[in-house]
Amino acid sequence: MIRKLVTAAIAATALIASGSFGQPAKKAPPRPAGGLNWAVTSTATPEGNHLLGNPAAKLRLIEFVSYTCPHCSHFETESEGQLKIGMIAPGKGAVEVRNFVRDPVDMTVALITNCAPPSRFFQLHTAFMRLQPQWIGPLTNSTEAQRQRWFTGPFATRTRAIASDFKFYEFMAARGMNRQTMDRCLANEALAKKLAKQTDYASETLGVTGTPSFMIDGILLAGTHDWDSLRPQILARMN
Repeated sequence: MIRKLVTAAIAATALIASGSFGQPAKKAPPRPAGGLNWAVTSTATPEGNHLLGNPAAKLRLIEFVSYTCPHCSHFETESEGQLKIGMIAPGKGAVEVRNFVRDPVDMTVALITNCAPPSRFFQLHTAFMRLQPQWIGPLTNSTEAQRQRWFTGPFATRTRAIASDFKFYEFMAARGMNRQTMDRCLANEALAKKLAKQTDYASETLGVTGTPSFMIDGILLAGTHDWDSLRPQILARMN
């Protein structure tokens, strides 16, 4: 089922400190010794994914997420502040985000966030996730004519049609990305193929069956798809 979903997405877009977690924090994360703030330190992994925190941290949490997944949006809202305060800022752990592409709209957003400089990925990722309820409406209330534009025509024509219908041009203009840069990102077929291949690998090799899903230190966490079930497993490994 997952493979069919990924294949459909490819075809549709031509893709061939404390250590404790309480309520979401309202203050800025503390800085670790030496003045470096791991909670705002992002790097690209050798595979091209994005890591927030100390690359040498003992604990590595990998998140498999989709931008059109409501549960992923809810997870981001619940967990982000607590992860930054309790795990990332003090250098105890790092979070790696891997896109798990579900549909053409998801892919369009992934093209935008992954096309931006790595230092801006988490800022944009968090914005799209937290504000998902504000932009996702056309996914369910679009017209047949709109959906035809998403699924037919050249690759860049489709992704740009999605960006227009979902008002991603305006969304990103407010965050410093002009239309010309956006259009270059949306025409990046090579990046789309890479993201689709990574999704295929996650489902076929790693056993990811849905989003959000999580790995800790290379182990896929069975039955773990929300913050309530993930939180105690992180705490157990940090103590």
